[in-house]
Amino acid sequence: MVIIMAREYELKPAPGLVDEAMSGGQTTINRRQFLRYGFNTAAGVLTASIGVLGFAAILLPPGGSSGGDLAVQFWAKGREDEAWYGAKHLQPMTKADFVAEAASSSTGTSGASGVWNGVPVVVMYVEHSRNAGTPESNGKARFQFTEGYDETGKYVGHFEDLADADPRLMPSDDLVMVFGRCTHLCCIPGWQLVSNSFTEDSWTPGGGDDGGTKLFCICHSSRFDPTVLEMNSNRNRSTGATFKYAGIKRAGGPAPVGLPIIPIQLNGDTIEGLPDYVDWYTFCD
Repeated sequence: MVIIMAREYELKPAPGLVDEAMSGGQTTINRRQFLRYGFNTAAGVLTASIGVLGFAAILLPPGGSSGGDLAVQFWAKGREDEAWYGAKHLQPMTKADFVAEAASSSTGTSGASGVWNGVPVVVMYVEHSRNAGTPESNGKARFQFTEGYDETGKYVGHFEDLADADPRLMPSDDLVMVFGRCTHLCCIPGWQLVSNSFTEDSWTPGGGDDGGTKLFCICHSSRFDPTVLEMNSNRNRSTGATFKYAGIKRAGGPAPVGLPIIPIQLNGDTIEGLPDYVDWYTFCD
């Protein structure tokens, strides 16, 4: 049994931006605003603050970085001594970092928490290019592209329907990045934040709740499989509008659906996020 001691942090939108945005009756943000302000400051535009939540020893990233900076940085605050990337806090993420860490994994995977323009993210490396043609019974992880069903069980669509329209949604160089807020109550899911059967270095196909290599939410134990990519739907928490998105699959726990993808690209070896789908992140205010 894992006992998590939580500390409380009150999340507040930065002053100034909220008044500026709300004065125009605005309820969504566009790509330029997102790059300019970052997510924590734009939280007031998306809606109100999240409120008071427990986040164990992990502190939230600060507000947005300099406008237009697409580079993803490691976020290891509170875990400097235990995370494999602890010494890389606030350094730009590179593919080489993840490849080196995955070399010690029996599943060919690695992951890390990060911050991108003020947005909490989780980046995962899955050695798909090497493992895709091998038997699934060997326990070597690979990406799976599937149909998605919403929280009521209604069919939404197939991941490849969205990826055909925008190929950048496909994993880039065996890497995938997701928005680091749980679809349950906006807590922080992460890679190996705790040690249990869901986070251990094992993998089974199908996106079920068995096997490890899951993202685990430290607040209410929701699990997400970063190797299973699907289409699903969620709601803008401010307006109630429903939207479809590409994301990773919910494997178990109280979260209703999976986590949305943030498309990425490599600039040399540096991982960069692309701000083209900011509406997908409005389920969490």
